[in-house]
Amino acid sequence: MRTAIVSGAGVAGATVAYWLDRYGWPVTLLERAETLRSSGQNVDIRGAGREVIRRMGLDERVAASSTGEVGTRFIDARGRTVAEFPAETGDTDGPTAEREILRGQLVTALDELVPARVERHYGDHITAVTQHPDRVEVVLQHGGRRHADLLVIAEGIRSDTRDLALPGQTRIRDLGQYIAYGAIPRTDHDDKWWNWLPAGRGRAVMLRPDNVGTTRASLACMASPDGLERLPAGRQLARLRDLFADDPWQARRILDALTADHSDFYLDRVAQVHLATWTSGRIAVVGDAAYCPSPISGMGTTLALAGAYILAGELTTWPDHRDALRRYEQRMRQYVTRAQKLPPGTPRIANPTTRAGVALLNTGLRLAASRPARALGARLFAPPADTLHLPEYAAV
Repeated sequence: MRTAIVSGAGVAGATVAYWLDRYGWPVTLLERAETLRSSGQNVDIRGAGREVIRRMGLDERVAASSTGEVGTRFIDARGRTVAEFPAETGDTDGPTAEREILRGQLVTALDELVPARVERHYGDHITAVTQHPDRVEVVLQHGGRRHADLLVIAEGIRSDTRDLALPGQTRIRDLGQYIAYGAIPRTDHDDKWWNWLPAGRGRAVMLRPDNVGTTRASLACMASPDGLERLPAGRQLARLRDLFADDPWQARRILDALTADHSDFYLDRVAQVHLATWTSGRIAVVGDAAYCPSPISGMGTTLALAGAYILAGELTTWPDHRDALRRYEQRMRQYVTRAQKLPPGTPRIANPTTRAGVALLNTGLRLAASRPARALGARLFAPPADTLHLPEYAAV
């Protein structure tokens, strides 16, 4: 039996652990956090990603856990509707996917599907990686060494393990924007739409529904990179209060509800990950660590699910891991390239800096929301989630 170490217990990590175990591989799952990371915002599952969920028997559970979001609504500074884009009923179309779920609920569902025989280790991470002709060996932060036939790195966009294993290979494409996320108390005025205010000065204020009695809030701002994402949460919130001091729409409400110890508060730089190769010897990278397309794309979760499924399937199909990893790259490369190709000017075009720019954007949104234009836009700008053929692999 071939063995695997999977570093990262998020969407990609849990998915690849599930499929490798189903194909007969003994798997060890490592996670840096002390417990399963069950927080996070709304995520879309589209096209090939939704097909993976179906093959795992989770489609009904995901549907039952829907956030209930009915579409995307752009509003003006007084909260009045500028344009609406209702959720589509297909696997791919529209800003709001039919399968919309909180990231934490998806990760929990995937984790519960991974059998107990998969060895899990929380609160530890890899500090060194060494490849040998017949195995890969890792050193853990809290002591000890482990070895396996394969190491799968399924971590986040700023994966330390990826940079240990593939030094100098990662290019982070910065998209010029910070986004802060958090869950805030729901009010009677909150509805089932993803309400989005282009607030001028490169800013946006957004509210989205969830299925746990709160409202998911986001504050975004176009800005040059200055390390804000690495500051303590208290200093991040202080900066946000300065940036949104004029209180556009619901900004003050959001910031009043968020605190430095808020369990769901999170701020990051919007970016993509580009690697010339996702494999090296007995190492494979999958999910955001390999090809994060950015939250703007609506494709991150789908790529994580599809990539994990294909990686595990190819590894069980080909006796030689080199052939399997080569096929994984071949099957995923074009799909990833399409997912990472954002509409021209994104995200700056949706975050004007002047009042005139906001007015021009709103005019364009009204036109785009008309029935003929919406149908055309659905064809031209829908995420390419259904452009990947998922092979059928034989489970043991």
